Amino acid sequence: MHGWIILDKAHGLGSTQAVSAVKRALRISEAGKWKVGHGGTLDPLATGVLPIAIGEATKLAGRMLDSDKIYDFTVAFGVQTDTLDLEGKGIAQSDVRPTLAQVQAVLPRFTGPIEQAPPAYSAILIDGQRAYDLARKGEEVEMKRRSVTIHGLHISSSQGAEDSGVCPQGGLAQLGAGEREAGPAPTSARQQAAKPSYPLPHGERVSEITLRAHVSKGTYIRSLARDIALALGTVGHVTMLRRVKAGPFTLESAISLDKLDQAARGGGIGGLMLPLTAGLDDIPALPVSPDQAIALRQGKILTGIAATDGQYLATLGDIPVALVRSDDHQIVVVRGFNLMSREDD
Repeated sequence: MHGWIILDKAHGLGSTQAVSAVKRALRISEAGKWKVGHGGTLDPLATGVLPIAIGEATKLAGRMLDSDKIYDFTVAFGVQTDTLDLEGKGIAQSDVRPTLAQVQAVLPRFTGPIEQAPPAYSAILIDGQRAYDLARKGEEVEMKRRSVTIHGLHISSSQGAEDSGVCPQGGLAQLGAGEREAGPAPTSARQQAAKPSYPLPHGERVSEITLRAHVSKGTYIRSLARDIALALGTVGHVTMLRRVKAGPFTLESAISLDKLDQAARGGGIGGLMLPLTAGLDDIPALPVSPDQAIALRQGKILTGIAATDGQYLATLGDIPVALVRSDDHQIVVVRGFNLMSREDD
């Protein structure tokens, strides 16, 4: 049981809750007790790809955190909330609604290297305290701007939007602004107005827009939505956020918790797992001999191997031995795996 389970995380479920659900599924399936971790936090509001690492794959969770992500998200114009999503309370309003052409024109300003201020309601540490804890106490939270990279940003080719979180009376739904991992507060009635179908005429004004963003690590989509709205001369907040890709993992390999539970009760949870190496699809393999594999497992440096500089996955047959780095014909262990082939027994 060393590998990945890729969850299609449901709305309202925290990332730590998802990890606990996978641990529970492993117990139900009698697979034994294994180390479990996730490869990138998703807020309870968000849905989509959440890689769950099991066993030796947890050693790659940090690498997954550093990977690029792709998100679909909907920005509702006219109200900014303190949390920058529909879980918060309104703090600013605007009657301005942009046209589709204006939205398209402003997106290049947010493509490439940019700087953004993270949301006050985030898990960033400030003087040893979480920013969201300070914000909940009503304290002024100054978030330092950080550099991130937006590799791609465009209007989604399909609607992909969920309910906007705007009440029929036109006021913002007053939702709880609690800790991001605490789960969503009960929602009020939401407007069920028909959503526009894209593409719209460029002169058509829109109350919301669904975008797709390919972003580097550390990017806050809620901040991106806020800044796009401000650049359009209005305010806005995120009403839908769905991660469609995390590192090499996509929705195509993602499963629901219900499917995971069914498999666990049927004893077939292993059939839903991806191998440990699925998290290293972008790393070339470096075959090693049994003696070299032993040396790498002992943390020793291999010399005299003809390999260009860079990262490799050292393998003994089809068994991952270690994530290594080649530097001037020296192979240095970056992360070793405690996996043994039958020949090692």
